[in-house]
Amino acid sequence: ITGENFDQSPLRRTFKSKVLAHYPQNIEWNPFDQDAVNMLCMPKGLSFRTQADNRDPQLHSFIITREDGSRTYGFVLTFYEEVTSKQICTAMQTLYQMHNAEQYSSVCASSSCSMDSLASSIDEGDATSLAKLQRYNSYDISRDTLYVSKCICLITPLPFMQACKKFLIQLYKAVTSQQPPPLPLESYIHNILYEVPLPPPGRSLKFYGVYEPIICQRPGPNELPLSDYPLREVFELLGLENLVQVFTCVLLEMQILLYSQ
Repeated sequence: ITGENFDQSPLRRTFKSKVLAHYPQNIEWNPFDQDAVNMLCMPKGLSFRTQADNRDPQLHSFIITREDGSRTYGFVLTFYEEVTSKQICTAMQTLYQMHNAEQYSSVCASSSCSMDSLASSIDEGDATSLAKLQRYNSYDISRDTLYVSKCICLITPLPFMQACKKFLIQLYKAVTSQQPPPLPLESYIHNILYEVPLPPPGRSLKFYGVYEPIICQRPGPNELPLSDYPLREVFELLGLENLVQVFTCVLLEMQILLYSQ
């Protein structure tokens, strides 16, 4: 457990994550920073869900800026897969038993009652809150299916967001599909790592993902730098008034801090 959230129910806690594998193992000009990638891929840590929770895959991106000012871009797809380890499921059940016992004692203490006279001493409001507490975020190993977060990430020298996003979504579909893709998954990963070149400045590149072709375009020397992030999302997230204010601050060379979850 990453700490700080022991008061939360076990399904709302976050746990320590780790990098399971990365390819290629190392590149001289771009060494793999395991700690940074691990933290940026799962900034909140590992999380668990059950079949009752929303488990839609989510995409996000990050930038690693080195001391010399060089940048590496990461694009991450986070999804949930079923926990097959009986040991982990049992541990989650135990965490819930401990958590419920603590909450039970807490409600009892706040009502100034003994364990034996809980039913008669607890008022209706506390009894209702206790019942809700036991139903909300509950986990029963015999009834519920446990899922854990996992992510796949592409790290690139340039921010080809749309191309990376499309490839990760296609790869995820191939992993979760009942029907396997035409070729083994390893061949698609090998292709994008070793056979798809970086497009020359001012040129477009078309390569094949798992199911559909993917196109990426690199600006020429006299064009604006590559900005593959959809501008519409900025308007949706910040709103017109806030965006105008941020743009004004940029023109006035003011310091800007964007804070979010």
